[in-house]
Amino acid sequence: MPIYIERKIIDRSPFETIDSPGVGWLVRLAAWVGRETRPDLKLGVCGEHGGDPASIQFFHEAWLDYVSCSPYRVPIARIAAAQAAIRTPRRPL
Repeated sequence: MPIYIERKIIDRSPFETIDSPGVGWLVRLAAWVGRETRPDLKLGVCGEHGGDPASIQFFHEAWLDYVSCSPYRVPIARIAAAQAAIRTPRRPL
C-alpha cells in the first residue's frame, strides 16, 4: 500500500477507508438487490471501516443500518454517525 499511496494511485489504504467508486458500488448494489427481495433486511458493516468517519458517511448514504467497530473507535463512530445523519437526512425509499 505505501507505494500506491506514495505514487498517488490511491489516497488512503482500502483497509482503512472504503473505496467508494469500486467496492462502494458493490455495497450499494448488494443493498439494493437484497432489499428488493426482502425490504426489512438489516445491513451493516464491521471492522476498521465501521470506525472510519468517511466510511460511516458513505454507509449512511448507502442506506446501511449499522456499523460495528472496535471499542476504542466507538466514540468516533458515534459522532461520525450523528454527523452523517445531520449532513444527509434520509428520505423514505
